[in-house]
Amino acid sequence: MRRKGDLPTKTCQVCGLPFTWRKKWADVWDEVKYCSERCRRNRSKRSTDERGEDDTR
Repeated sequence: MRRKGDLPTKTCQVCGLPFTWRKKWADVWDEVKYCSERCRRNRSKRSTDERGEDDTR
């Protein structure tokens, strides 16, 4: 059995926080970019922030 510390990790492209491998991602781990559904939904907001645009009007 593996320890949690031994599992692979990635950094979320939206929030920048590290997240670890989950069993449900076993088949698609190379394609996983976001740590959560919330970050996946908010991915477009992050890309506009990086360009220096302001969402508030």
